[in-house]
Amino acid sequence: MVLAILFFSCGRGSIVQSPQTDSRDQIPALITDSVNTLISDSGITRYRINAPQWLIFDRTNPPYQEFPEGIYLEQFDANLSVLASLKADYAYYDESSQIWVLKGNVHALNRKGEQFDTPNLNWNQKTHRVYSDSVIHITREKSIITGIGFDSNEEMSQYTILNPTGMFPIDEE
Repeated sequence: MVLAILFFSCGRGSIVQSPQTDSRDQIPALITDSVNTLISDSGITRYRINAPQWLIFDRTNPPYQEFPEGIYLEQFDANLSVLASLKADYAYYDESSQIWVLKGNVHALNRKGEQFDTPNLNWNQKTHRVYSDSVIHITREKSIITGIGFDSNEEMSQYTILNPTGMFPIDEE
């Protein structure tokens, strides 16, 4: 009798239902909040990734990963000094094509200390190319280059700017 009373009294509370979806591919397989992870190679820490949220959709076609609240990545040398960094307000990774799409206030700093600022940047891991068709500003030690369109190696050390403009100091000699 006591068990029956407990059973019925527990059933009268409010019921929380999960959102209804038509298919499993609309729900992330993994949701991770406050991500702060280190990636090592041969026992040496090489990268740090920080993100407020990381979503993995493994049942979509193609499967993808999403960082809807942004991402920050640092690359380290063997002494844990920062060599390069990358920040974006939003990131999307297509696992099949191995292409990263970064959007919104994308800021990249290469090993030479050059700062790259653009609203959109893509990185193709298969071809090892970084590219954009958006406006890009590259701040160097003594110059700022602006253009529309950009293509580079993945280290962003050898790049081509399409439709460039900018101010360049000229040595009088």
